[in-house]
Amino acid sequence: MGLNGLLKKIFGDQSERAVRPLWDRLKKEINPISDELTGLSHDELRGRIDVIRDGIRGEAKEYKDKMAEIRTELETLEYDKREPYWKKIDELREEMFKMYARRLDEVLPEVFAVVKETARRFAQNDTIEVTATEADRNLAVAGKDFVSIQGDKAVYRTSWLAGGNQMTWDMVHYDVQLIGGMVLHGIMNGDKASNNIAEMATGEGKTLVATLPVFLNALTGEGVHVVTVNDYLAKRDSEWMGPLYQFHGLTVDCIDKTDPNSEERRRAYRCDITFGTNNEFGFDYLRDNMATQTSDLVQRDEHYYAIVDEVDSVLIDDARTPLIISGPVPKGDDQMFNDFKPNVEKVVNAQRKLVQGLLLEAKDKIAAATSGDPEKVAKFDKKEEGKKPLTADQLLEDGGLSLFRAYKGLPKHNPLIRYLSEEGIKQLLLKVEAKYMADNNREMPKAVEPLFFVIDEKNHSIELTDKGIEVLTGTTQDPEFFVLPDIAAQLSAVENEEGTKEEHQEKKDALLQNYSIKAERVHTVNQLLKAYTLFDKDVEYVIDDNKIKIVDEQTGRIMEGRRYSDGLHQAIEAKEGVKVEAATQTYATITLQNYFRMYRKLAGMTGTAMTEAGEFYDIYKLEVTEIPTNRPVIRNDQNDRVYRTKKEKYAAVIQEVEDMVKAGRPVLVGTTSVEISELLSKMLQLRKIPHQVLNAKYHQKEAEIVAQAGKTGTVTIATNMAGRGTDIKLSPEVKAAGGLAIIGTERHESRRVDRQLRGRAGRQGDPGSSVFFVSFEDTVMRLFANERIVKTLDRLGFQEGDMIESKMVTRSIENAQKRVEENNFGIRKRLVEYDDVMNAQRKGVYGRRQNALKGERIGTDIANMIYETSLELASRRYDGGFSEFDEAVRKSLAIEVPFTEEEYAKLDAPVMTDRLAEAAMQTYARNKQKMAEGAMPYIKEFVEERGATGLVGVPVTDGRRMFNIRCDIKEAYDNGCAALTKAWEKTVLLSSIDKAWQEQLREMDELRKSVQNASYEQKDPLVIYKLEAYELWKKMLWDMNSKSVATLMRGRLAVPDYAEAKAAEAAAREAQEQRRHAAQQEIRREYTSQTMPNPYANYSTTRDSYPGETAQRQAAQTNRQQEQPKQPMKAQPKVGRNNPCPCGSGKKYKNCHGRDQQ
Repeated sequence: MGLNGLLKKIFGDQSERAVRPLWDRLKKEINPISDELTGLSHDELRGRIDVIRDGIRGEAKEYKDKMAEIRTELETLEYDKREPYWKKIDELREEMFKMYARRLDEVLPEVFAVVKETARRFAQNDTIEVTATEADRNLAVAGKDFVSIQGDKAVYRTSWLAGGNQMTWDMVHYDVQLIGGMVLHGIMNGDKASNNIAEMATGEGKTLVATLPVFLNALTGEGVHVVTVNDYLAKRDSEWMGPLYQFHGLTVDCIDKTDPNSEERRRAYRCDITFGTNNEFGFDYLRDNMATQTSDLVQRDEHYYAIVDEVDSVLIDDARTPLIISGPVPKGDDQMFNDFKPNVEKVVNAQRKLVQGLLLEAKDKIAAATSGDPEKVAKFDKKEEGKKPLTADQLLEDGGLSLFRAYKGLPKHNPLIRYLSEEGIKQLLLKVEAKYMADNNREMPKAVEPLFFVIDEKNHSIELTDKGIEVLTGTTQDPEFFVLPDIAAQLSAVENEEGTKEEHQEKKDALLQNYSIKAERVHTVNQLLKAYTLFDKDVEYVIDDNKIKIVDEQTGRIMEGRRYSDGLHQAIEAKEGVKVEAATQTYATITLQNYFRMYRKLAGMTGTAMTEAGEFYDIYKLEVTEIPTNRPVIRNDQNDRVYRTKKEKYAAVIQEVEDMVKAGRPVLVGTTSVEISELLSKMLQLRKIPHQVLNAKYHQKEAEIVAQAGKTGTVTIATNMAGRGTDIKLSPEVKAAGGLAIIGTERHESRRVDRQLRGRAGRQGDPGSSVFFVSFEDTVMRLFANERIVKTLDRLGFQEGDMIESKMVTRSIENAQKRVEENNFGIRKRLVEYDDVMNAQRKGVYGRRQNALKGERIGTDIANMIYETSLELASRRYDGGFSEFDEAVRKSLAIEVPFTEEEYAKLDAPVMTDRLAEAAMQTYARNKQKMAEGAMPYIKEFVEERGATGLVGVPVTDGRRMFNIRCDIKEAYDNGCAALTKAWEKTVLLSSIDKAWQEQLREMDELRKSVQNASYEQKDPLVIYKLEAYELWKKMLWDMNSKSVATLMRGRLAVPDYAEAKAAEAAAREAQEQRRHAAQQEIRREYTSQTMPNPYANYSTTRDSYPGETAQRQAAQTNRQQEQPKQPMKAQPKVGRNNPCPCGSGKKYKNCHGRDQQ
């Protein structure tokens, strides 16, 4: 035993040390209360929770009432006086959440004991009768099948429908599950609880464990989010666990049962406990930050507590792909993928032909060099004069170079992969690779010189050579058609030319435009090359319904709605001959990493987290704690069985399946791709072995099949992650036969995925076994197995058809996996570092947007915008002196400069800024007052004389554009049109923020692509990205602030003065009356079809869009059709048949215009 093992035995590992005090709390605090609760009636049991919940929420109400009082006081203050009050509100909110942490820790033992006791009563009774509450009655009215009302009693049944299956509750929390619940809730550290991940083995009841912290934190009423990996599990778990919560009056819903932006989804988020998938939670957040009215928001203001099921899958595997809401862009269909497809195919075919020749050459040379026959070596000797005869070592080196060239040309070429699995060949390749990669790849250009393009499979990159560009260009007249010019040198050359400033600028613009066109062209070709050489159908993607759909490399599932970024998806579409979808523009984006970091409390559970414990802490500050199993795991995890080729490996897998079936054991075969699943299925069909194949498209069907996978002789072929969240239960006969047999057909890049597959067997102390079949043609072995493994196997005389099974090889494979994991972690961390730059900007923009949308801190934001605009104006240098400064101030702030030219020459920037800001704020306050006073008489007449209610549209203009400002007419009437001026501010700010942010996202995308070239100059692209992103951020803020302020300062009502309108109306009415009397003096009854001029014609109650709103709402899928209210038909006065005709002819109506109606 080593030193580490000895220390672990004495002191325990980190998880054991973390769990030790929790066992004490369980024994001393929770279990005694559990014993006490058994003597309570059902109503008394429910009453214990009522007291706790009312106490916590009552204390929180005191904080919320104080915050509401401050908000009310805020509205009476000037904008620039409000900031201290907002700080006080923030402090109160933080104190409230600290109170929650303290109080929940105090009541934890009692709440956990009540939840356990409730589970026990559900398991031991068919029905439970309690005194009916309003919550019980609401459940019954909603049609819940587990509760019915009988008089003043509510009867809860302990069998109900969940996930389409009838479930009978039969679970009671084990002690280890209570420990897991405490870990997930968090361990108090000062005035807050820690964020933790509980690693629990498969079959240990993670879903039941979650009920404890979920129930406890739901008592605050702040909203608990339970996050799952797919919508089937989200719906099933909400229905399965829901009654346990609802029995005690907590509300439960699932967002995946509702439509985005619907009232039903809003209600789901208002529940105490909300289930859903990671993607839907993230997309709802993005949609909320594209909303144009508060009524469109669905999520709460705070992200309080989230507990993530299968946390490794969500926060690590899925975290690499950002969530994006996008919409069409102008010229989105104007793409070049199909245009350049023939050129790329020509280059790829040329490379394939070259690689085939290089591989044949390598085989011949290596065979001759290792044959020991001088005559075979001599055949390759060119016998040049003055040169020594060719030696076997030289020939072997030449053969190795040809092999290396073939590898760099097409690393996924199947004949090459097979050849590399032969004895000594991989070792030779690694030796040649090391030689040419020495001294920072100094000799690499010589090695790849004959190739048309060079592939780096590990980093998924491709680089065209001069030879490749020549073939790509073909008969094109311009030999530089696919070559990026040295733009820096060209621009510098223009600077040194003679000519005016305008001529220089014109030339630069032309050069930059040419560079932009060529950059897009080169990028298109590069993505097409990747599509042809690095992405294979039925491995990385499938064609379904004539669409390219990505297959998740971790789970083997189709990722609906996902597309490769950066034009790669369009390149694959062009390659496969399906419709190339139009390019899109990003409207909103966030990574799951940054979404989940917004929660005040975050917890997760999985069977496989320890291998990524470092990453969880670095990125999410989540501590991983391993929870002991309820019963010891007795599964037999066998050493890997290693073969030279895939062909031998698959034959051995089929034989193993057949042997297991004969022994009466069920078999679960784990694969990494659709292609392998189908291959193994065909091989089993040839042996006439019945089996099920999971295509991983339908989660519900998958769960049902996996649940049946434990029956005698059942064979199931599935992805490595099949049936996550579903236990495979074994019959007594199967247990006696040895339990479930797990067969892995390939080691995955991640040890977690392999552990997850192994964990399907051996649940709750069941017998079982697991074994992986590996070949040297597998991806992990091919890319990451080091030279030591290869040498060892060659030394052992590893021949075709042999199988090796040893701990040393298994350890070596796991070391290869560790290197892959480290590589992937580096990629993910790099992504986070890039996204952290974007995230800082996103927080700033979304914070300001939420302030504008809700109207809460909008005044403070406007005051800051005016100040920042004033600071920018005061800090600039003006070549034209005071007159240019005066013009800039009038343009941006729409005010006169509040100081003289003499003062301008003496004042420093800070004083000038204060004077400008003060004058602008005073002018803005006057403009707002004038707007309110101008609108108030109209609003008053609408309400008092016409009884108007609801939204009214008021036209406001800034002198260039017309805005239809919507506000609640009754609210405007009650507060002197303050609601109108606030609605004006909201409209302007939302419009300017959204336009600026969309443009910023586009520019940041472009920046991310362009900085990668910095690595060729030995610079860190991330550093360049941060510097350039900051400059873009400053530019965006200036654009956003200056445009918002300029529009706000010029805002005025676009309707005439009320008194003037009334006078005009009276004059028009009098003139019309005179005309009527002149034309129809003999008609006694007034009749006219002419409409009166309406002074309120510009007011509208429709929901118009501010500029840019429509595209956003479509992109966010929030556009809901609004029916316009039909105007009532106006009945004209009825004219008697014998009365004079109203036309003034003097005839009777029946003989004139009434003739047509007879």
